[in-house]
Amino acid sequence: MRSTVLRVALAVTTMVALAFLIPLGLVVREIARDRAFSDAERQAAALQPALAITTDPVALEPALAKATAGSEGRMAIYLPGTAVIGHPHADPRDLQRARDRTQAFRVPTTGGWVLLQPVALNGQVTVVEVYVPSGELSRGVGKAWLVLTAVAVALVGGSLVVADRLGARVVRSAKSLSGAAQTLGGGDLTVRLTPEGPTELRDAAHAFNSMADRVEQLMAAERELAADLSHRLRTPLTALRLNAASLGDGQVAEQTRHAVAQLEREVDRIIRTARRQTEAVAEPAGSDLAEVVRERMAFWSALADDEERDWRLDGAEAADGPVRVPVPRAELAAAIDAMLGNIFRHTPEGSPFAVTLHVGGPDTVILLVADGGSGIADPESALRRGHGHGGDGSTGLGLDIVRRVAETSGGAVRLERSVLGGAQIAVRFGAGARPPAARTGRRGRRARAKSSR
Repeated sequence: MRSTVLRVALAVTTMVALAFLIPLGLVVREIARDRAFSDAERQAAALQPALAITTDPVALEPALAKATAGSEGRMAIYLPGTAVIGHPHADPRDLQRARDRTQAFRVPTTGGWVLLQPVALNGQVTVVEVYVPSGELSRGVGKAWLVLTAVAVALVGGSLVVADRLGARVVRSAKSLSGAAQTLGGGDLTVRLTPEGPTELRDAAHAFNSMADRVEQLMAAERELAADLSHRLRTPLTALRLNAASLGDGQVAEQTRHAVAQLEREVDRIIRTARRQTEAVAEPAGSDLAEVVRERMAFWSALADDEERDWRLDGAEAADGPVRVPVPRAELAAAIDAMLGNIFRHTPEGSPFAVTLHVGGPDTVILLVADGGSGIADPESALRRGHGHGGDGSTGLGLDIVRRVAETSGGAVRLERSVLGGAQIAVRFGAGARPPAARTGRRGRRARAKSSR
C-alpha cells in the first residue's frame, strides 16, 4: 500500500509539474526572443535623432559606435544612394523592400536575424540595420529551463516525502488492524486496537474492538452454557451410579460401574474446561496412541462380545513400543470412542469391525477403523458438523470430533469403503507424530480374535 501511494503521488505530481513547466518554458523562450528584438529596435531608434540632424557619414560614425550593436559590429546605416556605414548583413533585396515599404521588419539570415528600420528624411529614405545573432535570441533560456527543472524535481521530491509520511501512517494503522485480526483469529480474545490513522481506519478499529468484545462475551456465554449443561448431567449420573452399585458382582456389573465412573470423569473434565478462562491445559500435549487404542478397545470389546461381533486389533501391541502423537490423551480417547461408538450405533449386531494402527515413517501415523455395515452414503457431508453419520439418533458430532482431532495435529480424515464391506475411517496424524521404538514382536499381528458364537 505504501509503494502504491508513492507511485500515485509521483504520477500526479509529475503530470502537474509538466502541465505547468512545459508552457512556462516556452514562454521563457518567447520572452528571450522578444527581448532581443526589442533591444535591436531600441538601438535602431536611438540613431534617428542623429539622422535627423545630418546624413554625413563622418558625423554619423561616432553615433554608430556608441550603440552596443555598433560597437560589436552588428549594426549598419544605409544612406540615400549607395553609401553604407558599419557592417551590413542584409540581403540587397530585403534592403530595397525596406526602402519601398518604409516600414520596419525583420528577416532571417545566416546565423541569426536582421532588423531593418527605414527612416524617411526630406523625401529620402535611410535604413538602419541591426543584426541579431541566434545566441541573443536564446540568451538565458537554458539557465531558466535548468531552474525550472530544479523546481519541478524539488516539488516532486517534496510530494513524495509527504506521500511517504501519509502512506506510512495509513500502512501502520492497516498493519495494526491486520495483526490484531490475526491475533484474534489465533484465539487471543483480549487483543484490542488503539484507533489511529485516517477516519476510515479509525472506524474500522472501533468496529474491530466492538466485534472482539462481542466475541469474548459470546465465548464466555458458551463456556458457561457448556458448564451448566454438563452440570445438569450430575443428577441422572448420580442415580445411574447408585443403580450400578446395586447390580452386585459380575463382569457386566463391574464394566457398567467402570463406564459410569468414566462418564463422571468426562463430565467433570468438561465442566473444568468450560469454566477455565485461559487455554492452558494441564495434561501434556502429546500421548501414546497405541496405549489409548488398547485401553479403548478393552472397553468396547466387552460390548462387541455381547453383540457377537468379530473384531480385530492390529499394530497396537504393547511389545511394539509407544506411538507418540501431538494430541492430548483425553481428545484421542474421545475420537476413538466416537468412531467405535458409531459402529455399535449404526451397524447391525453381529457386524464385524477392525482397528489397525499403521506407522509408516517418521511422520506417518494412520489409524484405520473399519466395519462390516452398510457404509456411509455421503462421506463428504458426514464430516461436516451436525450432518451425522446416518440413521436415527445421530447428532452429527462424532466424526466432527475425529476431524478436529486430526486437523489439530496437522493431519486429516478420509472416509473409504472397507474390505469388510462397510465404512472405513482413516485418521492420519500430523508431523508431530513419532514412530514407535525398536519392536520385539511382529507388527500387525492379530492381538485378539473371536469367532462368532
